[in-house]
Amino acid sequence: MAHYRLGRLEQEIQREVNDILLKRVRDPRVQGITVTGVVATGDYQQATIYYSILSDKASDGEKAAQGLTKATGLIRSELGSRLNIFKVPELTFERDESVQYGSHIDELLNKLHRDDANR
Repeated sequence: MAHYRLGRLEQEIQREVNDILLKRVRDPRVQGITVTGVVATGDYQQATIYYSILSDKASDGEKAAQGLTKATGLIRSELGSRLNIFKVPELTFERDESVQYGSHIDELLNKLHRDDANR
């Protein structure tokens, strides 16, 4: 039964963090960040938030990571006021590489199709 509550909490954290990043955080480094997933521990003490950015530049990725680290306190306090939970989990942010990997695979497939068409 606890699995359902954990899943609901992860979904709610994802929805609220997306909203907080969009409306409350004014740091230009976090513009264009999308939360792709949340994984919380079973005791609700820690949550890892996976995010993606539109840019492929390494410098933009570093800036986004710095901006999220700086905004963690604000995000956590906002979550505390929005969610009805006893203790707000500690937040860690990790970049989700699956979006970039998917676009790379898409490019490779398109290249294969173009090569087949030219034969």
